[in-house]
Amino acid sequence: MKILIVKLSSIGDVIHTLPALYAIKESLPEAEVSWVVERSAAEILRGNELLTRLIEIDTRSMRKSRGGLRLLPDAWRQLKELRNESFDVAIDFQGLLKSASIAWLSRSKRTIGFAREALREPISRFLYKQTVDVPERIHVVDKNLALAEEGLGLAFRSGMPDFPIFSNEAHRLEAAAIAETAGNRFVVLNPAGGWPTKLWSAESYGRLADQIWEEHGLASVVTTGPNEEALAEQVLKSSKSGKIIKSSPSLKGFFELAKRAELYVGGDTGPTFLAIAAKTPVVGIFGPTEWWRNGSPQELDICVERNDIGCRVNCHRRSCSNWICMDIDVNTVARAVTDRLAQKGAEIG
Repeated sequence: MKILIVKLSSIGDVIHTLPALYAIKESLPEAEVSWVVERSAAEILRGNELLTRLIEIDTRSMRKSRGGLRLLPDAWRQLKELRNESFDVAIDFQGLLKSASIAWLSRSKRTIGFAREALREPISRFLYKQTVDVPERIHVVDKNLALAEEGLGLAFRSGMPDFPIFSNEAHRLEAAAIAETAGNRFVVLNPAGGWPTKLWSAESYGRLADQIWEEHGLASVVTTGPNEEALAEQVLKSSKSGKIIKSSPSLKGFFELAKRAELYVGGDTGPTFLAIAAKTPVVGIFGPTEWWRNGSPQELDICVERNDIGCRVNCHRRSCSNWICMDIDVNTVARAVTDRLAQKGAEIG
C-alpha cells in the first residue's frame, strides 16, 4: 500500500503527527509512506527511516510570487515528484484548503480528512472522498491517530505515543558540547514562542533559573532559535546567579540536548513538543491555548496556567488588550519544577 501524509507545517504540528506515522508503519510495515511538508518545517522529518519519500514544498513563495491566485498550478509543479506515483490513499492531517488541495492533486485513489467540525477551513471537506469524525475535546496527537486509524481501518495499540525522530552523530556531539558547558546537570528553559501572547516574560525565566540553582543545584540552558538572540540575552541579564548559559542548537541538536536534560520549561511552542518527544520531564506554561489539546500526553508532566480568569475559553488570540493569562508568578512555576523533579525521582526510584 502506498500512503501519502499531508501535514505541511508548523514544526510543532509536524511533531504532533509523527505518532500517526509510527502507528501506520507499526500496523502496516510493508506500506510505503510519503510525506508532503513545507520546506520551513521539513528538518525534523529529514532522514526519517519510516518514510519512503519526503516531498518538500514552499507554498509561502507561491503566495508571494502569485498573490495567491496560482496556488494550485504552482503546487502541481512543486509536486512533480508525485506525477508518476499511484497512491492508494492520501491523508490530510492539516485541515486547510491548501493541504486538502495537495491531497487531491496527488491523484490518490482515496483522500481522507477530518469531518467538518474538526477542520480549520471547513470548505476543505469537499476535496475528500472520506471524512472522519473525532471527539471535540481531544489531544491533537490523539486526533491525528484517530484520523489515521479509522481512515485506514486499522486498530492501533494504546499507550504512550511514539515520536519517530532520527538524529545522527553530529546532533549528538552538538548536544554533548552544550551539556558539558552547562556542567552536564541542567534544565532547559525555552522563552520563545510563535505568538507574543504565548510568552512568559524573559525576566521571569532569568529569576526562575536562579531559583532552580538555589533549590536544586541545576544550571540552566536557555535555548532560542534564529533571530531570538535578544530574547536569550534578556533572560541572562535577569539572572543573578550566573548559573545559566545560552545556546541556539539545531532542531535535532535540541532534541538530543533535551534527552540529556533533567527538566524542560517552556510554553506552547515547537521545542516543547520536541522535549515531549524526547521524553524529557516537562513543565509547560500555557496562556491563550490549551494544555489538554497541545500539551504533554505524559501524565506526570505539569502545566502551569491561570484558571482564575474567565477570558481563556476558546481564546487563541495572537494579540490581546487584556493580556493577563501569562502573568504568572515565578514562585508558582518554581513549585511546579520542584514537583516534576520529585516525580522524576520517584519514577527512577
